[in-house]
Amino acid sequence: MTELGSMLPAPCTSDMAYPCNTTSINVVSLSLACSGLALLMAIFLTKKLRSYERGTPEMNKLCDKIKSGARAFLVTEYKYLTMFVFLVFAVLVIIYTLDPPSNLLSLADNPDRLDGIRAGGCFIGGALLSASAGWAGMSVATDANVRTTQAADKQGLSVALRVAFTGGAVMGFTVVGLGLAGLSFFFWLMTLNRSVGDLGGSEHAAARSLIAAVDSLASFGFGASSIALFARVAGGIYTKAADVGADLVGKVEMDIPEDDPRNPAVIADNVGDNVGDVAGMGADLFESFVGSIIAAATLANGNAVKVALPFWIAGAGIVASLFGFFAVSTKDGANQRQLMFALHKGVISSSVLVLAFSAVIVSQFFPGDQSAEGWKIFACIAIGLIAGILIGQATEYYTSYSFWPTQSITQAGVTGPATVIIQGLGIG
Repeated sequence: MTELGSMLPAPCTSDMAYPCNTTSINVVSLSLACSGLALLMAIFLTKKLRSYERGTPEMNKLCDKIKSGARAFLVTEYKYLTMFVFLVFAVLVIIYTLDPPSNLLSLADNPDRLDGIRAGGCFIGGALLSASAGWAGMSVATDANVRTTQAADKQGLSVALRVAFTGGAVMGFTVVGLGLAGLSFFFWLMTLNRSVGDLGGSEHAAARSLIAAVDSLASFGFGASSIALFARVAGGIYTKAADVGADLVGKVEMDIPEDDPRNPAVIADNVGDNVGDVAGMGADLFESFVGSIIAAATLANGNAVKVALPFWIAGAGIVASLFGFFAVSTKDGANQRQLMFALHKGVISSSVLVLAFSAVIVSQFFPGDQSAEGWKIFACIAIGLIAGILIGQATEYYTSYSFWPTQSITQAGVTGPATVIIQGLGIG
């Protein structure tokens, strides 16, 4: 008992000021507010997207076929996933009721049997919100596709980029809004009615409660990961099978051009793109987003300030993204490099704002003697952010046709397929 107590953070006393004496609702206050802002932004952008013209009757007919196919696929997939989710829910409830994880934080003769319900509830919540994020992204993407085509044809490249980016932003704000709202709500819920005993001393009760709450959140991430796995794998298999089928039957056997709507497999290929690359990616991003927050909160080891930090940084990131969204624009007649630069403006402006917001939060969370530790954490935030941007820039350089590496693969095709393979493997 003494050993575990020494591992817990120094307890707050009545004379200590905020943020040391913060409560669980204060930990997630900013994240709840910012997640609500993200969801409101998603609703606003959805209405704005629907104000754009859909297109010709033929375009709308193709769009409706793709949309209905994508919905049919997801409905079928989610039916099977529902059985899996409830099976795992039952297993988690049984295991964690019989052997509660909070035993390590409680008296041996007083285990908290509600841990099973907590773990199962978090798992259901993570799975449900992850599936919802994927469904929302797919629904908006199918609407945005036809409107982007119409805008490019009638209004120019600048408007088309705005329509396409609006459609993508809806899924982005939905993912972070649902993820942060769900995570914040379940974190607060997991801190209620905790039976953590007196291990380490009563002065450490708040820290033990936070540790137990974050431990339960691992099931939330598990639920999100389960949906992301099946959505990506099932959607990926479907879209690749449809893509290969469209090429084999359409181009090879029937001599139909690439992506010709007369080939039914092309419709199936586009359905696969929406369920795999959009819905699957939405669930995947959801899982990565909430997983990173849970991991950071776990490392806090019950320190209220450090538990709150990832929630507040994520909330500040949503605010920064709002400004970044409006920074994206281009001119008509822009080439691919200029289009990518337009997107980079949003990324760079958001990143700068996140760093600024993070500096402010760190300065308030780690005052006085704790400032040195706070700025070390800020340095880690900055390093991770810069590394992510550099990885994205490097990936674009080696995969975009605007730059030499991809152009060199095209040039290698002059001497035959063998040199294309060699050059492609070399660049990859």
